[in-house]
Amino acid sequence: QIGDRVMVLARSGLWQEVVNVPANQTWPIPEGMSFQEAAAFPVNYITAYMILFDFGNLRPNQSVLVHMAAGGVGTAAVQLCKTVENVTVFGTASASKHDALRESGVAHPIDYRTMDYVEEVRKISPRGVDIVMDPLGGSDTSKGFHLLKPMGKLITYGVTNLITGQKKNLMAMAKTWWNQFNINALQLLHHNKAMCGYDLGNMEEEYELLGGVITELMNLYNQGKIKPKIDSVWPFEKVADAMRHMQEKKNVGKVLLVPEVLKEESKKEEN
Repeated sequence: QIGDRVMVLARSGLWQEVVNVPANQTWPIPEGMSFQEAAAFPVNYITAYMILFDFGNLRPNQSVLVHMAAGGVGTAAVQLCKTVENVTVFGTASASKHDALRESGVAHPIDYRTMDYVEEVRKISPRGVDIVMDPLGGSDTSKGFHLLKPMGKLITYGVTNLITGQKKNLMAMAKTWWNQFNINALQLLHHNKAMCGYDLGNMEEEYELLGGVITELMNLYNQGKIKPKIDSVWPFEKVADAMRHMQEKKNVGKVLLVPEVLKEESKKEEN
């Protein structure tokens, strides 16, 4: 209804002051949740939840490797892992973020810039892990697959490795693309492992499915078990700075855009 506080899910077109989306792509914001938390909620938490529970079938006493564990989906995944008893989380992130990761529930932070994360995981868990969340693609998909225990599952949901810098490097992109698909059905059969692909952007017609996930997530939020972590909030006119902040991997949590934040603050200062 007019005046309701809602969170929305849309594939594009949200970086503007006024948006128009179908009603079945909106959900009421629960009492106590801020607009900023609501903006950080649907994409990150639906993605993490469906990867861990629908595809991953996460159960007590299992282990999970979360890449980019300090990002939006990563922080959501770590919180959701904590809702299951005795789940061990390995999380990759730069060293400066390790203290924050430990506080959030990552048992074993790994600096992917200075360490081989495969070796680090094997030191602690020689048999590997039960679930790998893979937003990287390329050779990291293959590494993740070989890190799985028997009956383990790798869920790929992005190809960050395709981003090779400010300028396109077609050879590097082609190599990444090739490495993404060097696992075949016969390997899955012989190794007793599963590989899944997830893209929330192609699920916007699955209203019932997504609504059920949102309901589960709202219950967890109301129980205090999950809470969106906001890294920083940027006005629209600084969108380039916000994107650079993410590309340089400085964020811990979600980076948000807000239409009028600077104008409102400047008015307060003038008054």
